Amino acid sequence: MSRECTFLVVGGGIAGVSCAEALAICASNASILLLTESSIVKSVTNLVPVARYLHKFDVRETNVTDLSAGITTIVDQLEHINSSEHWARTKTGIIIKYRYICLCTGGAPKLFNAAKCEERIIGIRDTDSVLELQRRLASAKDVLILGNGGIASELAHELHDVNVHWVIKDAHISATFVDPGAAEFFQLAKSETGEELGAAAVTTAIKRMRYSEEEQLQQQSKRGAALGPDWHRNFDLAGGDAASSRRLPKVYYKSHIKHIEQLPIDGTLQVTLKHEDDSQEQLNCDFIVSATGVQPRLDFTTDVPLQLAEDGGINVDEMMRSNLCDVYAAGDVCTSAWDPAQHWFQMRLWTQARQMGAMAGRSMAAQFEGETVYQDFCFELFGHVTQLFGFPVVLLGRFNGQGLGRDYELLVRCTRNKEYIKFVLQQGRLRGAILIGDTDLAETCENLILNGTDLEPYGDDILNPNIDIEDYFD
Repeated sequence: MSRECTFLVVGGGIAGVSCAEALAICASNASILLLTESSIVKSVTNLVPVARYLHKFDVRETNVTDLSAGITTIVDQLEHINSSEHWARTKTGIIIKYRYICLCTGGAPKLFNAAKCEERIIGIRDTDSVLELQRRLASAKDVLILGNGGIASELAHELHDVNVHWVIKDAHISATFVDPGAAEFFQLAKSETGEELGAAAVTTAIKRMRYSEEEQLQQQSKRGAALGPDWHRNFDLAGGDAASSRRLPKVYYKSHIKHIEQLPIDGTLQVTLKHEDDSQEQLNCDFIVSATGVQPRLDFTTDVPLQLAEDGGINVDEMMRSNLCDVYAAGDVCTSAWDPAQHWFQMRLWTQARQMGAMAGRSMAAQFEGETVYQDFCFELFGHVTQLFGFPVVLLGRFNGQGLGRDYELLVRCTRNKEYIKFVLQQGRLRGAILIGDTDLAETCENLILNGTDLEPYGDDILNPNIDIEDYFD
């Protein structure tokens, strides 16, 4: 079997679908083929501006038949690319001749390696893995979460009717996103309010999509695309121990797993933890959720080696081009190899997957049409909107001083159970910000960072609660 297309996009995640949809707009007369391993793909919906260049959005599951007009699909897995002759081969042997190809194969979870107990260790990456988690939770009493990123933090907050043991390598929770001060803000709010944490923690049922991947659990070769924001609201994450419903997670700071043994009597795991002071501690759990990040997924071959970065991602330039002729890449599978803007850096998040996918689509369309395109302005300023422990969170610029060395100062304003605001200042200029709660400061901070406004004359009053800086600078 063989197929032909102008544009071949590989991957049904946010990056791949964003790329295909951008192509459908910019090159509507060309043939666009989306190669996806699942008939359920992820698309961005409810795109709402938070600031001029910053958006929040929902990610919905949709059937491939509901994609934009002009996008055809094949449900299969990429096996090999011949970039010299411009064709690709799938696992089932389909040969696809293309003019341009974009690789959006995403990332694979970095699972904790314990060969003897691997059936009791699961990673959270796509809908299938969450359905498996939901199934195991039904009879579980103790769960160990390993990791300190977004998914680990969401799980620690959302799991109920189960004892949660949260093992992290850092000195504070959610270190991927926030500083120790923000972590303490979250913990104080949770300890005072119990399960209902934050103003946005009101239980809201998100309507289940009419399409489901449940039947694909029986097809182990099928792997879905990555989860999107608020993924946990679509699932019942209840365990089998109602007596523990209101207990807070027990956090083990600066710790790692030293040894795991599966007990012969009931099959539960006996885990030995090693702490920073070399002391050890044992605990038992029904299974382990490994949420220690992802690594670029490159489970296909090429005729010419792809140039990879140190983190294993495909090196791409500002137009999302790889070192192979007419081969582009976007999302978690790639690594930015261009000189970044002053206020931007790469972080494998849903936001950047959408931005990179759209940029790759525009870049390929321009190349096909013989036109010139410039890098999107979203790559001038890092921005991410998410939700942690029930609070809305906005991250802007070098929000944790990334790449600034020690040449910066911090200004913080905190109102317990309401808001946490942190400004990162360098030589009087705002370089980054963390905004937790309904602060309404996202656009103001965006402008201050991009304009390089000198804030030194205002001193500490810039975060004085009696001064409305939003009105002042607008």
